[in-house]
Amino acid sequence: MEWQEVCEHPSLQNLPFKIELNEKGQVLMTPVKVYHSAFQGKIARLLPETGVVLPECAVKTEKGTKVADVAWVSEARFEKIQYESECSIAPEICIEVISTSNTEDEIEEKRELYIKSGVSEFWVCGKAGNMSFFNEQGKIKKSELVPNFPRKVKVLT
Repeated sequence: MEWQEVCEHPSLQNLPFKIELNEKGQVLMTPVKVYHSAFQGKIARLLPETGVVLPECAVKTEKGTKVADVAWVSEARFEKIQYESECSIAPEICIEVISTSNTEDEIEEKRELYIKSGVSEFWVCGKAGNMSFFNEQGKIKKSELVPNFPRKVKVLT
């Protein structure tokens, strides 16, 4: 199955799951809990207003379509991808909020796939809101693109 088919398939509309494709074109579904959505919303509100925030952003990778929980893309890059079903080039920042079903290997694989697809930074939000930042070289102390982004996200302030 291709991503465009997933987007258009009537039985896959309005599901309470995050949907991705693996390298074989198989649909993968992950249930999302309230805390996960809360962190997604808070992170989206903390990202710069310059550029475009993309919740649940589909990114084409060499191992199928992966969906970043939140992404941030510059206006210039957005102009290139805005009408695509899945981003042919990854947004500058892709962010994953850790779910109970995520493994360390899965997150590491997503980091590698997003970097190969053109992401500049990959961020991970842990279950307690602790943020980790990565670039092509590996883990970095803070975001280079958004240096004032907090190292811990609090849903309620």
